[in-house]
Amino acid sequence: MDNFQAMNQEFFDLINNETNKMLSSLSSDQTQQTIQQFNQQWNELASANITDPTSWLNNVANFQQQQVALWNQLLTEQSPPAANESAPGDDSVPLQQLQNQIFDYIKKSYQITSNILSEVAANAGLEEHEQQKLDFYTKQYTDAMSPDNFATTNPEVINEAIRTNGQSLVDGLKNLICDMEKGRISMTDEKAFSLGENIATTEGAVIYENELFQLIHYKPRGEQVYSKPTLIVPPCINKFYILDLQPHNSFVNYCVGQGQNTFLISWLNPSKQQGHLKWDDYVEDGIINAIGVVNDIANTKSLNAVSWCVGGTLLASSLAVLAKRNQKPVNSATFLTTLLDFSEPGEISVFIDQPQVDALLHQAKQQGVLSGRQLSTAFNMLRANDLIWSYVVNNYLKGKQPAPFDILYWNGDSTNLPYEMYQFYIRQMYLNNNLSSADELTIAGESIDLSSIDIPCYFLSTISDHIAPWKSTFKGTELLSGDNEFVLGASGHVAGVINPVSKNRRHYWADGQLDTGADNWLETAEKHDGSWWAHWDKWLKKRAGKKVKAPEYGNEKHQVIEPAPGRYVKIKIDDMD
Repeated sequence: MDNFQAMNQEFFDLINNETNKMLSSLSSDQTQQTIQQFNQQWNELASANITDPTSWLNNVANFQQQQVALWNQLLTEQSPPAANESAPGDDSVPLQQLQNQIFDYIKKSYQITSNILSEVAANAGLEEHEQQKLDFYTKQYTDAMSPDNFATTNPEVINEAIRTNGQSLVDGLKNLICDMEKGRISMTDEKAFSLGENIATTEGAVIYENELFQLIHYKPRGEQVYSKPTLIVPPCINKFYILDLQPHNSFVNYCVGQGQNTFLISWLNPSKQQGHLKWDDYVEDGIINAIGVVNDIANTKSLNAVSWCVGGTLLASSLAVLAKRNQKPVNSATFLTTLLDFSEPGEISVFIDQPQVDALLHQAKQQGVLSGRQLSTAFNMLRANDLIWSYVVNNYLKGKQPAPFDILYWNGDSTNLPYEMYQFYIRQMYLNNNLSSADELTIAGESIDLSSIDIPCYFLSTISDHIAPWKSTFKGTELLSGDNEFVLGASGHVAGVINPVSKNRRHYWADGQLDTGADNWLETAEKHDGSWWAHWDKWLKKRAGKKVKAPEYGNEKHQVIEPAPGRYVKIKIDDMD
């Protein structure tokens, strides 16, 4: 304990203060919004209790009684001293034991406070959306105030500081300063990955580019490929290489290995100069344009499209536009965890109401883009203990380096969204749910109706998805009028999709009844072990055409610009600052 007593208390205070500053600087707008929403919700709750204060006073009394009982417990817990820890006749509690009791008291006091706040919030009886916001922001507050998140109230942090003679605190401060410079919390060892070297390494070439995207053509692995090419449309809200991580877990690599003539859209990470780009541009100059280029290169009339998340929403918009024009350049479509009906968007809806959206759009309009960091923080807040506070403790308070993890490296490589595109997306989809209604939206000059999409479609959702809930994505099968297939994978939005066949992990459900709702579909579906990738591959091969000679990159009109993964995917938000 001599080492501990010799440590400078000011250094602990420095760590706490700098950590708090860092958390504010990483996402000051989101932090202020969280505090504002928490205060607003609780002020409204307190005002409501003025007219009937009985319940409120009962909660206060309950809180006081529990805290007094806990304090009395601390004062009366006097265990016999251990050998060699106190002098004969000394009835005092050994120092180490007393410290343990104090930390236990702090923990239990926090739990009492947290439980009371959560209980009061849960019983507020507000309108559904306001209740959801109150519950969410109360949890954000109580999670943030956990004693584990502060150097002086986390015994593991203090013990680590003692064990390393304070080096852990020095290392934590270095980590903190480094992350402050980056403007985000490090979740993985970012130096362990380099695009094109050990991540996003599937061999290919960029054969087309415009202001919106680069088109990558991947090198076929065998002498033959299926005649109908595969075009992958990733979300523009993230970088495409979540689908091309490392060879063992790369969906792109799997497609190439199955004999598909594979192409992929790599969206530009927009700066404020691209703030004018609209949803229409992503549809017309993005996806429809890419479809035309791929069909031209492959010398085919139609291709098979694969999309993920907002990439699927864009693809469905594009298919509806093409249907209105009586064009069918797409043979089949795959939608991975894609919302087409936004009436129940899941946990993300806590951020979506008119006042919050208006404030967000006002800020995005001034900046020209919706910041990718802000988007990332919002998604991380949905799993704050796992994706924020665990790293605060590990990186800054214990001074440890996060382990290399390819998915978390991708998660930290966020992208912006153009203001014009985002304001259409958030208003028309999330606020008004107009995509699901016939002729409510005009996109690329066409009044669209999703029911006009009558090609075979494969829907993959995941049972624990908190971004695109599976029962909401299931509604897509009811909106599109073609021969639809629905498959439900285990795990969540990312891990459930990136589930390579080689690992033979998890399971999925398939072959349920589609016409009687999501619950009945699951009741009638069959559970299969392993990855959904193999199930999808069998489905796609029925629509992939005959085998033909494997092509070279591009064609005379669309020639190689540079090797994959290309320039666009390497543009980081840090480079724009």
